[in-house]
Amino acid sequence: MSNGGIIGPVQNPIIEANSTVTSFTSSGTFTARTGQPSVDLLVVAGGAAGGYGGGGAGGFRLLTSQPVPSSGVPVVIGAGGTKSPPAPAPSRFGVASSFGSISASGGGAGTYSGTTTGGAGGSGSGVCSSPGVLNPGGAGNAGSFSPPEGNPGGSSNTYNGSGGGGAGAVGSAAGAWPGPGVPGGAGASATPVFGAAPQPFYGPTSGVYAGGGAGAGSAGGGCGGSGGGGPASTAGTVNTGGGGGMDYGSVAAAGNGGSGIVLVQQPAFRAAPGVWSINDAYNYKKAGQWTSGSPFSVDYLVVAGGGGGGNNRGAGGGAGGYRTSFPGGTKITITGGTSTPVTVGAGGSSGNPGTQGSSSIFLTITSAGGGVGGTASSPGGSGGSGGGGGHAPTGNPGGTGNTPPVSPPQGNTGGTGVGPSPGNAGGGGGASAVGENASPTIGGAGGAGSANSISGSPVTYSGGGGGGGNTTSGAGGSGGGGAGGTPGSQANTDGTVGTVNTGGGGGGGSYDGTFTGGGASGGSGIVIIRAPGSAGISASPGTNTVTTLPAPAGGCKVATFTVSGTLVAE
Repeated sequence: MSNGGIIGPVQNPIIEANSTVTSFTSSGTFTARTGQPSVDLLVVAGGAAGGYGGGGAGGFRLLTSQPVPSSGVPVVIGAGGTKSPPAPAPSRFGVASSFGSISASGGGAGTYSGTTTGGAGGSGSGVCSSPGVLNPGGAGNAGSFSPPEGNPGGSSNTYNGSGGGGAGAVGSAAGAWPGPGVPGGAGASATPVFGAAPQPFYGPTSGVYAGGGAGAGSAGGGCGGSGGGGPASTAGTVNTGGGGGMDYGSVAAAGNGGSGIVLVQQPAFRAAPGVWSINDAYNYKKAGQWTSGSPFSVDYLVVAGGGGGGNNRGAGGGAGGYRTSFPGGTKITITGGTSTPVTVGAGGSSGNPGTQGSSSIFLTITSAGGGVGGTASSPGGSGGSGGGGGHAPTGNPGGTGNTPPVSPPQGNTGGTGVGPSPGNAGGGGGASAVGENASPTIGGAGGAGSANSISGSPVTYSGGGGGGGNTTSGAGGSGGGGAGGTPGSQANTDGTVGTVNTGGGGGGGSYDGTFTGGGASGGSGIVIIRAPGSAGISASPGTNTVTTLPAPAGGCKVATFTVSGTLVAE
């Protein structure tokens, strides 16, 4: 049979132009699309029930570009732990969730005894104690994964209970007795991979999962950690992996843990296997759907997530690492007919301490997350740019920037705090300037970011967060850095969040002798790829875009990734 000049089996191209997401709220089987090379995953285990302390959240694992077989993959959704005296009872722990061989550990539950360490799990449980005896919360990351799947529960040295650990933060330590309860640790967001909320598959927590259960005290209960953590005496939210809340008066009245969830994203892809007829190859080429395989060079801008700011005259978070080839740098060559995963780093969380921002990645280019801002009595963390240093007792240094080292440098060092109390904290480092040192009267300003026109117009990225102060806090650095909190009223003492998709560091919280402010989270990063006008490229999921620049840019195509996804080169 004639097939246009080639003898042999003729196959159609596989063209999947859209990304799809499958949500599993109960166990089942996943079958990938024909030819699908890889998937992105969220696997959240069941949270633990509350006890003498908040229940630990289920493990949280957010993974990209995982190979997927053509056969069905078993999916297991872990149940939440249930309160079940007498203690200890295995049923109080959360149950693991899995996608094939990839698993997340169930949340840790403490025993009904108030004199032991909390239970370990994906995130660990809270605990209570006797006055003056320090009991640690349960350990997190039971699966020893990298990055970690969760955090420890809070500690206690009083009759009050501490909060369960969450995927994004340690559970809060118990407060003084008598007194109120404390929050569970914050959960973590799936939006860097699965797109900004709202999404139909996210449920009631807008893409945030695995919050720790609240600790309770003699004067009332705390709140659950963001991401489905149960308030005192309340269950964790179903299909979030949230830990159950503690009940101070009756352990039997504590909340159950929330069940887990699995999300599977199939990125867009193109493939052209087999033997082709000349006519079909011509027709697909004419339609712009032929996988040519021709290499072409691209410019890049890779900005990581900014670091979180510190609490209580805490320091500003460092800006996310800033690496670019535009203009005039060394471009990267990619080959047509390939799919390249792109990672956009999340901003670090605030807290005591907060967390470093997450890295952004494109091929061989990795920008490191911004260093965490120091709390009142700690130095700044190292990172793409370093976090500022706290003030107590006599001033702490800022974290080192350009960590790990690259050339040209991806960031700068954070500023130094000034003590003793009352004192002020240093600003986080920025892409183009060090964080400002604090003075006796004002917190340090965040270091300035760097402007770049790779998108077709100048935008400034990677500004450091401003340091918190006693009377005046520092300004955020240009490029999305959040300002330090404003002393004088409880409503304004928290730092300002770093701007989304700039890698700006979070502002530090202030303190004026009456009102104590919390630090703010860092801004998420961004990845921008600029290709020749003749190149065929697409970006998924749908929140990422490809635009064509007008003259004089010569019709260059710009792929902008505001969340993690896939760049497809035709």
